[in-house]
Amino acid sequence: MRAGQRLAIADLQEQIERLEGDKHRRATVPFGVGALDTHVPGGGITLGALHEIIESGPAAEFAGAATLFTAGIAARLKGPVVWCLTRRDLFAPGLAAAGLHPDRVIYVEASRDREVLPLVEEALREKGLAAVVGEVTRLSLVASRRLQLAAEASGVPALMLRRWWTVAEKNLTTLPTAAITRWRIASAPSAVLPIPGVSRQRWRVDLVRCRGAEARSWIVEGCDAKGRLAVPADLAHRPHSSPVRQAAYG
Repeated sequence: MRAGQRLAIADLQEQIERLEGDKHRRATVPFGVGALDTHVPGGGITLGALHEIIESGPAAEFAGAATLFTAGIAARLKGPVVWCLTRRDLFAPGLAAAGLHPDRVIYVEASRDREVLPLVEEALREKGLAAVVGEVTRLSLVASRRLQLAAEASGVPALMLRRWWTVAEKNLTTLPTAAITRWRIASAPSAVLPIPGVSRQRWRVDLVRCRGAEARSWIVEGCDAKGRLAVPADLAHRPHSSPVRQAAYG
């Protein structure tokens, strides 16, 4: 069967699933933040599916919030994680701080961006993995469809971390793909402590595309040592009229 025929069949299967509603709902892993989990279909990140995570905010090409958000998702799942990349800037202690111990990560390095996608697809065919992460600049509709099909077959989530160096490369992240969710993660101001010190990091989490749900944003505390997000305590106790709280709760 040709690739075009497989894509057409997959599109028909998606249409059938949408018509049948929740009958074939896939397993999910929750974020642990009620407002976020109740908004996303299934109550969390769907396993056996393709998801896109993109850094946003100032100097996004150098920031790491999206990487830690991705690590936190993988950390909440059981089993080894395959992480495919081309750059040697992944900071293992940072992953550990987000709950993903380096001993769980299998690093697969490619020399060029276009070599990452076949590696991710091959890894998705292996059962028993917690997740497969791929760092790429380009992700076409056809390539993303192949990854979605591979993820559906194995039940392993594919987490594509979009990276870039130039504005032209950044613009590629706005193009459509077959991912069922697209997230943009940016650092947000942390709480001011009464004593000198560093408080828990905060992120603005934007769900910009989701099959079956509207776009929405939240302010959350970054991943703890078990990969869990949290609602900032000072935002949780503000009146409902507060615009910050509305952002936190969508």
